[in-house]
Amino acid sequence: MKKLIEHIAQALVDNPEQVEVIELGGQQTSVLELKVAKEDIGKVIGKGGQTVAAMRTILNASSGRDHRRFILEIFE
Repeated sequence: MKKLIEHIAQALVDNPEQVEVIELGGQQTSVLELKVAKEDIGKVIGKGGQTVAAMRTILNASSGRDHRRFILEIFE
């Protein structure tokens, strides 16, 4: 899941080399911290939060087969 979010974020931003995803894991729930450059935050969040909502939907849909829950948080 970490690679999936990293790949999507790198395609969205102007500074793909500054994209970093850190996974803080547990047995049932993991938190993915997405760090991007300050000027790229708006591109990752999107208009009205639509882009980040779509990323969370993709993450939740693909995590069902692993029987784990993932939470996506965005940092600058």
